[in-house]
Amino acid sequence: MGTYAPGRMDAHGADYDEIDLSVEDRVATIALDRPAALNAFTARMLRELLDAFDRVDADDDVRAVIITGRGRGFCAGADLSGGGGTFDMTPDAKGPSGGDGHNRVPRDGGGLLALRIFACTKPVLAAINGPAVGVGVTMTLPADIRLASDAARFGFVFARRGLVPEACSSWFLPRVVGISKAAEWVYTGRIFGAEEALAAGLVRSVHAPDELLPAARALAAEIAQSTSAVSVALSRQMLWRMLGAPHPMDAHRVDSLGIYLTGRSADAREGVSAFLEKRPAEFPGRVSAGLPDLFPEWVEPTYESGREP
Repeated sequence: MGTYAPGRMDAHGADYDEIDLSVEDRVATIALDRPAALNAFTARMLRELLDAFDRVDADDDVRAVIITGRGRGFCAGADLSGGGGTFDMTPDAKGPSGGDGHNRVPRDGGGLLALRIFACTKPVLAAINGPAVGVGVTMTLPADIRLASDAARFGFVFARRGLVPEACSSWFLPRVVGISKAAEWVYTGRIFGAEEALAAGLVRSVHAPDELLPAARALAAEIAQSTSAVSVALSRQMLWRMLGAPHPMDAHRVDSLGIYLTGRSADAREGVSAFLEKRPAEFPGRVSAGLPDLFPEWVEPTYESGREP
């Protein structure tokens, strides 16, 4: 597909105003693009991000995705310009969250984004170039790999705003850094630096600001140029879904089915032939053609909020 021009149309028929999407050398880069506001998160940014992930998932030329921020910030969290009522989402009983005469809990926008990233068939890297606070950090947790600038600062600040963690972060964060570190960061709501994030395993590496994107692109290029797209997509499913499995036997069942189905594929034949012939592999498999079903009993959860207590 080559390189997107800035201002691509989103699913609502409007230009991207708050993000930028480009594709080069099989790597898509999604940049949060409200630099004057430190890329603070808005409803429009959410819609544009969801659309961008739909686009890159549908594009077989995209083999990896990098999400980063324009300017000196990654994302300063939710846009608070609405004042004290910013987070008051009390639904109208007859509105879209209800519809049956009863109040129902509206869905968290950060959670919608986190779930979309979780479902992505392409590996996702976050290049955190500056402050990442609130949803600015929780949106990175479903990414597979996070890299940070030494100018990055992080904060799970919800308790300091009278809120609780969102964007499915109560599921993701303990799995990334462990329950004790997750609890410390969430309970205190304090801001911490890139070195603390590195020590806890929140980020994979810390870089000088001008070296961050090149490092992320080099890692993305290694995936894009050397691996089977189908293998990576299936591996991503396996790693994330097995986080909740109660016993390694669950993984053994999935592994066995996966090896059985991929082992007779054209990609497997090409991978072995390329190795024996000492040449780069040219994998023919396409994610858009459908993935082998390694989870035949998997039921995709639906959102059932129930009524507001």
